[in-house]
Amino acid sequence: MTDTESTRVFHCDMDSARMDVYLTQATKTSRNKVQQAIKDGCVRVNDVVTRRVSRRLQAGDLLSVRMPEVKPIMLVPEPLPLDIVYEDDSLIVINKAAGMPVHPGVGRTSGTLVNALLHYVGTVPRQNDDKIDGLSSGQDTLAGLIRPGIVHRLDMDTSGLMVVAKNDSVHRAIQSQFQARTIDRKYAGIVWGIPEPRFGEINCAIGRDPRARTRMAVRARGKSAITLYKTIRAFAHASLVEFRLQTGRTHQIRVHAQHIGHSIMGDRVYQGDAIRSGPVTSRRKAFYRNVFNELQRQALHARSLGFIHPESGKKVKWERTWPPDMAWVLDKLERDPV
Repeated sequence: MTDTESTRVFHCDMDSARMDVYLTQATKTSRNKVQQAIKDGCVRVNDVVTRRVSRRLQAGDLLSVRMPEVKPIMLVPEPLPLDIVYEDDSLIVINKAAGMPVHPGVGRTSGTLVNALLHYVGTVPRQNDDKIDGLSSGQDTLAGLIRPGIVHRLDMDTSGLMVVAKNDSVHRAIQSQFQARTIDRKYAGIVWGIPEPRFGEINCAIGRDPRARTRMAVRARGKSAITLYKTIRAFAHASLVEFRLQTGRTHQIRVHAQHIGHSIMGDRVYQGDAIRSGPVTSRRKAFYRNVFNELQRQALHARSLGFIHPESGKKVKWERTWPPDMAWVLDKLERDPV
């Protein structure tokens, strides 16, 4: 992807529009990028710099915006392995491998689930296409068609079940279930320590970490985020925990687990890649070096996915147990040299 910076001018044609919302639509880019441009002083209203993202515009306001113009990513089909759990004329359910990004982005145009899906459905997209045969139009047509079929996402290093839509009506129907919070999603995660109480609800809003834009954090003014958890198996200083999402915020389980003091084991971003429970002895350091050499990611797996099928109207559900690396760690934890 190539970014070129230029100044673009817009004449507001509506009253009382929020500036960030109006510019998101006008520039055809993400709201986060627009808000950041406003805060960085890259937006002028009637030739005056304004940094308030929620400013209300008036019809006739003249806006000049200095921000990168993003050229569309050209998608290339790739013969990457896919674990297809279920498929019909409407959708595909996939057990995504850890380490596979879901879709292309800045600095990444290959090796993603989207690249693999394009090869699987036998479609070669052309520049400026607004539709890809065999997959829905995706979530982000404004910034270029880079997410065909993708209804929801998993972090690159989180494994597990995902649903892919084959057409736009199915995409909208499943997405509406996500928005209504009726999707049944359960995750298995290995965490440091043993949660007390052993089951409960984590209800803490999540937003961007002001100290690192690539991280999320519990923030009072963030978006509502609710995670239910239940301890399935306890070891000396670690646990296998089932997480159930009530909302779908970025990194939600990982942030909430860290917030209650039980980071996901192996999570480099949220303090799970070092001993967080029990004594820090030379024997345990060596033991967990071996664990991290095998794991090499956060120990989190989307094990269950259920929803109302858009075509049949029936409840459908799939389950997949944790992958070999997590199984290996669970076996190893029985021999933690405390």
